[in-house]
Amino acid sequence: MTVADLTLLAERAPLAQPKRTLVLACGALVNELQQIRETNHLDHLDIECLPAKLHLRPHQIPIELRKRLDRSINSYDEIVIGYGDCGTAGAIDDLCKEYGVRRIPGAHCYQFFATAPVFDELHDSDPTIFWLTDFLARHFDLFVMSALGIDAHPELREMYFGNYTRLIYLAQTHDADLDHAAEAAAEKLGLRYERRYTGYGELADELTNASTPVMIPSAMGAAS
Repeated sequence: MTVADLTLLAERAPLAQPKRTLVLACGALVNELQQIRETNHLDHLDIECLPAKLHLRPHQIPIELRKRLDRSINSYDEIVIGYGDCGTAGAIDDLCKEYGVRRIPGAHCYQFFATAPVFDELHDSDPTIFWLTDFLARHFDLFVMSALGIDAHPELREMYFGNYTRLIYLAQTHDADLDHAAEAAAEKLGLRYERRYTGYGELADELTNASTPVMIPSAMGAAS
């Protein structure tokens, strides 16, 4: 076999290329998703985030996801839903089955970051924990104090949080400002404060797994 023959075979051989993947996710994860993509050079991933405020009305999350899926389902090799169940009573999973897409496993982002075994162990041992992530530490006043009306009606704090005993901040980054914000959040709720560094947990693994190559024929091989 000549060098020319070997060259022709190489040109006709299928090439392993990453699948073009869309991550449809909660806006509360946008910073983490972008950082994971950049750090791991996952250039084939497109990230589209829905507004984080949908968590205040969970029944709207599947409705908005359906709109995005209808628009994008034929444009990608794979679509990954970057939500937990997030209080939708299984509606997101039903949507995933309908469209043939997959969801990142887990009930919520706390489980993504802490990893399921660690979160389940902590939660089972003490169900009186209130959880924070980087996002919630950053936007605590908007998504907790204001959304629940506690800033205007402080008496509501006991109604909402009277059965909680401690706040655990699951930190994705080492950020002194966020540490202070999380500690201040615990003080506002009258809870004992604890910080645990998690990094990106299972979220990073799920995005990396979405990088499995597919075999794409070369242009010459496809034309032959």
